[in-house]
Amino acid sequence: MTNYNGLIVITGPSGVGKGTLVKKLLLENPEIWLSISATTRTPREGEINGKDYFFLNKKEFIDLVDKEGFLEWAEFAGNFYGTPRAQAQEKISVGKKVLLEIELDGARQVRKTFPEGFQIFIAPPSFEELEKRIRTRGTDSELAIQSRLNRAKEELLAKNEFDAIVINDQLDIALLEIKKLIKS
Repeated sequence: MTNYNGLIVITGPSGVGKGTLVKKLLLENPEIWLSISATTRTPREGEINGKDYFFLNKKEFIDLVDKEGFLEWAEFAGNFYGTPRAQAQEKISVGKKVLLEIELDGARQVRKTFPEGFQIFIAPPSFEELEKRIRTRGTDSELAIQSRLNRAKEELLAKNEFDAIVINDQLDIALLEIKKLIKS
């Protein structure tokens, strides 16, 4: 059993299975609340404000940054993305577990802004297996694959910064390990 204050951060390289693990974890544990990110990008068709994202204009977003209103935030492709602090703290204050599935840089920011959170790094069984998974997706160009793999090498070097490392070799075993880690 892990002692933490309700905030769970899951990160790891692209292709490691974070998204799949998080989806299964949420399905089996409806008491866990997945944090909704804020963004300045334009909503895509069918996206709902407050459900898919909190859609903000750049001024609103920067105002929140200035007021330390995000646990973490970043700019990507000309838009801002961030995890609103208030909604996470509100859920935690009423005893809910809050889950963030974020990138390495965001996890590092959260460690500074909310150090009592529990951070889990999802790792592949090997770099070769990670490459195989990324290539098997069939969605990326060779250039994009190489970019993901180079980024993954950097991210894997950071795994010891985390409270726990879960190797996603077999999905069900990795999921069970995560559930044991966050059980309170």
